[in-house]
Amino acid sequence: MAGNSQRRNRRTSNKKGAQVGSGGKRRRSLEGKGPTPPASARKGHVKNRIANAKSKQAESRRPAPRRGGAKGTAELVVGRNPVVEALREGVPATTLYVQQFIDNDERVREALQLANELGLNLLEAPRAELDRMTNGLNHQGLVAQIPPYEYAHPEDLSAAAFDDGEDPLIVALDGVTDPRNLGAVVRSVSAFGGHGVVVPERRAAGMTAGAWKTSAGTAARTPVARATNLTRALESYQKAGLTVVGLAADGDVELQDLEVLDGPVVIVVGSEGKGLSRLVGETCDLRVRIPMPGGAESLNAGVAAGVVLWEAARRRG
Repeated sequence: MAGNSQRRNRRTSNKKGAQVGSGGKRRRSLEGKGPTPPASARKGHVKNRIANAKSKQAESRRPAPRRGGAKGTAELVVGRNPVVEALREGVPATTLYVQQFIDNDERVREALQLANELGLNLLEAPRAELDRMTNGLNHQGLVAQIPPYEYAHPEDLSAAAFDDGEDPLIVALDGVTDPRNLGAVVRSVSAFGGHGVVVPERRAAGMTAGAWKTSAGTAARTPVARATNLTRALESYQKAGLTVVGLAADGDVELQDLEVLDGPVVIVVGSEGKGLSRLVGETCDLRVRIPMPGGAESLNAGVAAGVVLWEAARRRG
């Protein structure tokens, strides 16, 4: 009897011995895993496959932008009138050098005032130092330093337009060596809703202080891209779905009959004297001429680009 009583007591006892802990695993297993993701984000779901397909299709239409194009070279604007005009026109100077003991006149006072308003660094330097900086040019005691221009990559221009849901409208310059023509084209591209300008890396005008001044400040919001090889840049645009249209006096199509201006397009403008180079001309999908009843043989690059851009803006409007 005593043995049976002891066995019952052992069976009904609530006393427990030592147990191994779970390390918090049971508690974590009870925690929620957050809201259920949408079907388009769940791997393997039919809506996820559709979303991936659409994304790949969009990426194949427009190439990813290649940021960080080439840089230009630093530049100096020398002389009282050039410095004042450059600062008035918003040329992006960073530093104004002023000769020690300079004769103070109206232009010097205006240059100092503009430099203060624009937040430029003001540095006083002896005449000998300014002579050395300018290689002996007649600086008249004023020198403005312009930093290197940061060019875009040609593909940046079309990619940015596609990203904004717009058809690219780009101007490429072939053999245009006058910075004032480049500045005029930049100004026209800005005025008519274009997406940028492409210039070759060699034997072509770059974004100098002269180009900045002619652009009347629009170069600050209109990107300029520099192409190592203009022909290859145009072929890349064609692969992205843009039509390349070259302006030529002997073009096959007149401007008013050109039907592609309301879509993605690159307008190629050659030099006033030579026109389009052979390889660039052969790369163009179409060659268009601007009718000139007055009998002029050609237009300079700035005017020709402006005429075509106006027509493109009219069609797109």
